[in-house]
Amino acid sequence: MKKKYVIALDAGTTSVRAFVYDIQKNLFVHGAQQDVCQSFPQSGWVEQDANEIYYKAAYALNDCIAFAGAENVAGIGIANQRETIVLWDRVTGEPAAPAVVWQCRRTSAFCAAIEQEVRERIAAVTGLVPDAYFSASKIKWLLDNCEQPKTLLNRGRLCAGTVDSYLLYKFTGEFATDYTNASRTMLFDIRKLCWDKTLCDYFSVPTEILPRPMPCDAHFGVMRAGGAEIPVAGVMGDQQAALFGQACLHAGEGKITYGTGLFLLFHTGEKCVRPREGLLSTIGCAVNGKVTYALEGSAFNAGSCVQWLRDGLGFFETSAESERLACSVENSGGVYFVPAFTGLGAPHWDADARALFCGITRGTTRAHMTRAVLESIAFNAKELAACMERDSGLCLSCVRCDGGASANDFLMQFQSDVLGASVDRPAQRESTALGAAFACALSLGLTDEREIAARRVSERVFTPSPEREKYAALYAQYQKAVSRAMS
Repeated sequence: MKKKYVIALDAGTTSVRAFVYDIQKNLFVHGAQQDVCQSFPQSGWVEQDANEIYYKAAYALNDCIAFAGAENVAGIGIANQRETIVLWDRVTGEPAAPAVVWQCRRTSAFCAAIEQEVRERIAAVTGLVPDAYFSASKIKWLLDNCEQPKTLLNRGRLCAGTVDSYLLYKFTGEFATDYTNASRTMLFDIRKLCWDKTLCDYFSVPTEILPRPMPCDAHFGVMRAGGAEIPVAGVMGDQQAALFGQACLHAGEGKITYGTGLFLLFHTGEKCVRPREGLLSTIGCAVNGKVTYALEGSAFNAGSCVQWLRDGLGFFETSAESERLACSVENSGGVYFVPAFTGLGAPHWDADARALFCGITRGTTRAHMTRAVLESIAFNAKELAACMERDSGLCLSCVRCDGGASANDFLMQFQSDVLGASVDRPAQRESTALGAAFACALSLGLTDEREIAARRVSERVFTPSPEREKYAALYAQYQKAVSRAMS
């Protein structure tokens, strides 16, 4: 009997989810989710327990495999939070230290002090900027400050990798990663597609502790479950998986993911653009023997700001209520918010910037502040999109959205108004998982890129208001607020 299902595992920052797809019918049929805890040992530090990630991933996967029947599963694709780093014992598979999460800022001072010559090599080779966001300085910090990793390194038993590598090792025994995740470590040459020895030496990261980099549609190993051997075929970093799942397959197409942070990826084709305005150049996809690139801009805080209004300030009970509250006033009443709880990402890269409200008066209400927070998310995307168009010389011809906050109609309409471009929301909002499923199906010969593009269905397209000058003026005021938040 022909195997009909593909399972996508999405190991995100706050939850691990697995999804069953009938890939031939482009149909989601089942899902399972497990929340994942974060800890904050010091100000600016963010950690997770890698064992918790693994066990909850295993639970979600086993739920989906049981639903589908192992004999009916053609393969498993993986998407994951990217820059988070895990160190583990090659022999036992046990973590050697807490996982240091992409949001963690503990290495900011080290990154700020990197010499200009090295900074230029990082930009030229990896497409990134020196920042605590990426994996290299996290690995160095763990090796410098934790005893167990040092001991394992001396015994030749240490492995270091992003979350995909750790899960692959635990599920299949293989030590590998894909090009998109490797491109987020600040150690990977995105043109030569290999670890850069010079940068590895600078960060004191031996290349032998790093996983083997492979294309996104490679066969990464075999997972044994339910009496069957299921191939793991298709691995991508979460943002690249969302780009693929949104069928942004050509230069000039882009997607915005509204999650914990905000991520805008802009497809530049086979051209690897050297950014000039604080953006990142990254591998967008590597399938069918071809590598394509993307410009990326990220804001560290987006959905987390709405969560803060809900949990920290008690403005509303559910995040969905933020839309109703924002729509209850005609505008933000002159209030602007800068979402910099953990510093500013692209294009500013200011680790010391902090969140602030500007323009508060005695007449300011919860509604004005909530609206200002939602508007700040759209303004962030506008700033990134403008930089990308200047750097690439391409016009952002297509903006597709996904992530939890994309369900907020007010935010999506305001995003369209600020960008002056249509914003296309898909019928299937789980673009990251869908991208991993497509990569797996492509690897196994169950689909092709033409079919992937044809299967994308829009749920709603938001079109921009003709009042461009109004939104340009609002954006200019937001930029002034950003300058106040910067150190």
